[in-house]
Amino acid sequence: MIQLAIAGAAGRMGQSLVSACEAHESFVLAHAFEQPGHASVGQSAGSGQSPVILTDSIDGPSFDVLIDFTSPAASLANLASCAEQGRKAVIGTTGFSDADRERMAELAEKTAVVWAPNMSVGVNITLRLLELAAGAFGDDVDVEIIEAHHRHKVDAPSGTALKMGEVVAETLGRTLDEHGVFARQGHTGPRTDKEIGFSTIRASDVIGEHSVWFAGAKERVEITHKASGREIYANGALRCAQWLMEKSSGLFDMQDVLGLKS
Repeated sequence: MIQLAIAGAAGRMGQSLVSACEAHESFVLAHAFEQPGHASVGQSAGSGQSPVILTDSIDGPSFDVLIDFTSPAASLANLASCAEQGRKAVIGTTGFSDADRERMAELAEKTAVVWAPNMSVGVNITLRLLELAAGAFGDDVDVEIIEAHHRHKVDAPSGTALKMGEVVAETLGRTLDEHGVFARQGHTGPRTDKEIGFSTIRASDVIGEHSVWFAGAKERVEITHKASGREIYANGALRCAQWLMEKSSGLFDMQDVLGLKS
């Protein structure tokens, strides 16, 4: 049995992870925690016969793999603790800066880490489709990325949208720093040939929707993924945790886990 620790276990994603863990025969919930002062600290994290009690620290019972969908600062702090203790980590947090990513790579020299902005199998298949489409169309189409999430999401564009843009940009020999367009207002002038546009929607309880347009003369291809439940992310995270058990160190992503890298 793989012993899991879940960070942010009282949140919506945390609860999905706890439920997925309890339903999977290969995992046992060993530890669950929240940020200090959270109202749920001291309550049961699960519904099993021996429920785990939520604490306010990663320190506590031993575990094999941490699953963390919290915030950049909290995830890096938790990852540092895992690296120190020789524990593996699955990170689904988005909003990391370039410096944060560099720090994550440093910590991954000491332990095995999967970081992916989206752990849905469908989304990661979509990334490969985007690579195929971008390579086939080349510079003959305009690329626009549209994403929608619930009203409580704090970063924009979403990590998944940015990853989609990075895949397209890399395939086309571009960069988002140079060609990404994240806002349009007023007299913007005509669209440039190589820009990759992003549009963001925040509304109600939308779980996550992403659509990439490849718009050419007289035709448009749209590649879309829609999520209707957080279970897809939770199940993907468990798949990552299982895959990590054979790794000692290194920074990996969901494409590695699914064997999709060319």
